[in-house]
Amino acid sequence: MPPERPSTEAGPALREWQRRALVAYLRRPREDFLAVATPGAGKTTFALRIAAELLADGTVEAVTVVTPTEHLKTQWAQSAARVGIQLDAAFRNADVHTASDFHGAAVTYAQVGIAPAVHRRRTMTRRTLVILDEIHHAGDARSWGDGVRSAFEPAVRRLSLTGTPFRSDDNPIPFVSYEPGPDGLLRSAADSVYGYSDALADGVVRPVMFLAYSGEARWRTSAGDELAVRLGEPLTKDLTAQAWRTALDPRGEWMPQVLRAADNRLRVLRAGGMADAAGLVIATDQNAARSYAKLLHTITGEPAVVVLSDDDGASGRIAQFAASDARWMVAVRMVSEGVDIPRLAVGVYATSASTPLFFAQAIGRFVRARRPGETANVFLPSVTPLLELASAMEAERDHILGAPKKEGWDDDALAEAQRTEDASGELERGVEHLSATAELDQVIYDGTSFGTPIAAGTPEEEEFLGLPGLLTPDQVQTLLSKRQAEQLARQRTQKPPAAPPSGPAAPMSTAERRVHLRRQLNALVAAEHNRTGRPHGQVHAELRKRCGGPPSAQATVEQLEERIATIRSW
Repeated sequence: MPPERPSTEAGPALREWQRRALVAYLRRPREDFLAVATPGAGKTTFALRIAAELLADGTVEAVTVVTPTEHLKTQWAQSAARVGIQLDAAFRNADVHTASDFHGAAVTYAQVGIAPAVHRRRTMTRRTLVILDEIHHAGDARSWGDGVRSAFEPAVRRLSLTGTPFRSDDNPIPFVSYEPGPDGLLRSAADSVYGYSDALADGVVRPVMFLAYSGEARWRTSAGDELAVRLGEPLTKDLTAQAWRTALDPRGEWMPQVLRAADNRLRVLRAGGMADAAGLVIATDQNAARSYAKLLHTITGEPAVVVLSDDDGASGRIAQFAASDARWMVAVRMVSEGVDIPRLAVGVYATSASTPLFFAQAIGRFVRARRPGETANVFLPSVTPLLELASAMEAERDHILGAPKKEGWDDDALAEAQRTEDASGELERGVEHLSATAELDQVIYDGTSFGTPIAAGTPEEEEFLGLPGLLTPDQVQTLLSKRQAEQLARQRTQKPPAAPPSGPAAPMSTAERRVHLRRQLNALVAAEHNRTGRPHGQVHAELRKRCGGPPSAQATVEQLEERIATIRSW
């Protein structure tokens, strides 16, 4: 017996962006529709309302949802059932057809890629709406893209969804239109766009505060050479990568110090109005994940939930954690799009993945808003690729075909982070991690850097970790500015250490000069803010526009000196 047609009134009330997108969809019916909406904005609710409308008026008879992971199949089926749409999340390719009491099935891109003919037959048998969740994954492999195109070309309607419509390769995304831009390059064209900045203004997502930790990393190479560098300093790509991996080594001091700081922040949030707030550590591989879980158990006295892979028990552990009061979860692959744990408020980005796609997916796990005043807090290594991504959270990107590739942002790194849980590769062989210490390098909020380097575990660090749990975006900006001003005021009143009697003071190292110049620049920016009322971020942005170069955390000594000279000339 076929299932009843769902009611279009069964779902939750639509948000403003969802209503606008629904009107755009229904006003001009078309085979393909691409909706881009920031993680946490409610793409699932929007898509299921479209499905209900099309099932109710007889435009389609069946619905197929395609997802990146097995876990998301279950999540989609559960969400659909709540609005009266029955999806078979256990459908196998060998089944050929879904049972008659389902409206359709939820499958994965890999499942379609293996047997596109099966899904093409299903699509041709009944008038079908295909919902392609996180459609950019259809470009992950040529077999996936070709399979998706072949399987769902006969569909009556195709609704493509994504929160991150960009890739760093030139694999066209099936059923996505590309239009030439001013530079002649083809860009993905969306029918509805709802970015992070729009969602933040509407209170749909939380503001994100990034706490970037630097520190000294020491290791011994296979040749026996001992190297020591400061995490976050301008370095070669290989040195940055090795310092990054050394910091993430659970046997060093960097990870325990950062995890301790993250748990302190979680305690503040729980005491300040988010009683069920939870934390997530995103690890690179299985061994690291297990080690981080042991560290968290030692720090908190409570066991952490560990989700290592997309196996049979992963969905159950995630769902159980989402509904519990447990404090911490450690995961490797299960942080991809759509994993829905609204109480996640603190993250530790303890992976070497540096693609914009993976970073956006990971940060998207923390931004879903439940009530006014909640903030997301993400702890991460102070390395240039991540600092740039954190500073550009509100940037909207499209998939561009033929664009020059930026070194370090490639889908090979994403594939490694998403699919591989083995120990590190060739670069790790023969390398002995000796030590890594942590210090809070800066806090990034709304694209602006606050604070100057302070050691972990100090009262100054506690001042940043102890910001109230419930704050509006404006209050976050105000308090961070206040903390920075107090920090700079203390530094000005402190007496410099006396020079040794044996001779003149030793010249500062490059690292010490950068710290000194950053403090000087921040003090001048704060003075400009007090004089004119212009936000700190606006002043920093104007200096970058006039002088060029990256954010101050990645600027060279010469670039910092030029900005100091420029602001003094105003």
